[in-house]
Amino acid sequence: MIATAQTEKFAAYLRMLKDRSGRGFERLGKQAGISGSSLHRYCSGLSVPTDYRVVHTFGKVCGASAEELRELHQLWALADAERDVPEAAVEQPPPPEEEKQPKVSRQYIVLGLVAILLVGGVAWVTFRPSAEQPADGRLLFSPACSQVSMGQHDECVTEVQNLLSRAHAKITVDGDFGPETLKRVTAFQVLAGITPRGVVDAPTKTALYDQKTSMEVPAPAAIEQKVRAVFTEDPDKAVAIARCASFLDPLWVLPNTNGSRNWGVFQISDARLQELGGTPRIAFDPDWNIQAAHRLWAVRRDFHDWPACEAALQKPTQ
Repeated sequence: MIATAQTEKFAAYLRMLKDRSGRGFERLGKQAGISGSSLHRYCSGLSVPTDYRVVHTFGKVCGASAEELRELHQLWALADAERDVPEAAVEQPPPPEEEKQPKVSRQYIVLGLVAILLVGGVAWVTFRPSAEQPADGRLLFSPACSQVSMGQHDECVTEVQNLLSRAHAKITVDGDFGPETLKRVTAFQVLAGITPRGVVDAPTKTALYDQKTSMEVPAPAAIEQKVRAVFTEDPDKAVAIARCASFLDPLWVLPNTNGSRNWGVFQISDARLQELGGTPRIAFDPDWNIQAAHRLWAVRRDFHDWPACEAALQKPTQ
C-alpha cells in the first residue's frame, strides 16, 4: 500500500493508543481478535483495515475514550478513502523550504534567449512557456492546468481552491489536491449539475469561473437544531451520529472502496439514496437528508444504518 498523509495520521493515532496502553502487539492483537503482525502493519502505516470494527475493537482494548473513538473513526475513514488511489495520484508533501525552487512554468516570463547563427549575423529568439496564462486571466484554461485532479500540488490547485472558497466552500487553500479538495470539488459538481467525477474538467472550470453556484450552508448549530427537531425520540444520539458521520456538514462527501459514495449530513449511501428515491443533489439538502435518515432509523428504531458511528459512541469496556 502506498503511504499517504492520511494513512500516516491514522497510523500515528494507533501508535499513540498502543504506547499509552503499555502493551505489546501480540497481547493487544489477542485482546482485539487480530494477529500481532496485522496490528504492527496498521500501526506502521503499511496497511489500513478494510473493516472499521477492527479499529474500534483495538481502540476499546487500548482504553480509548468516546471522543478518541470518534476521532479514530474519522482518521480511518480518510485513510480508507485513499486505499485505491493510484501511485501517481497520491498526494505528495511539498519539499522542505530549503529545497523549494521558484515555480516559473506558469508565469508570463522569458525562459531564455537563444543565439542562432544566420547568414552574416545573429538573431535572438524569445521563448515563452507553454503554460502561459490565457489573455482573459483564467488560469485553469491554460495548457498547464489541462486537468486538475487528486495528488497535484501546484498553482492550478490553488486556483481551484480559491474559486471554491469564493463560492463559500469551507476549504483550506494550500495548493494540495487531497481528500478535502476532492470532497469539495465533488460537492461543487453535484450542485452545479455536472457529473461528479472529482476531476476538474472543462465544465467544472467554466462553472467555477461563472460563480453561479453557491456552496454556502447553514452553521453546524443550525443543523443540530434540525436533527433534534426530527429525531425527537433520541435527539442526543442522533446529533452524535450525524456529527460522527459528517461533522454536521450538509455537503460532506465520502468515497467508499467499492466506488460508491455517501452524501450529506447523515452520509446516506448511493444504494440507500436509490431506495429512498433521492439523488446526491437532494441529499445535500439538510432537511431532506435528516428526514430520510429518520425514515431509515424508523425501520428498527435504531441507528443500524450507521454501525461505525454507533460503535464509536459506545463506552469502552474494561
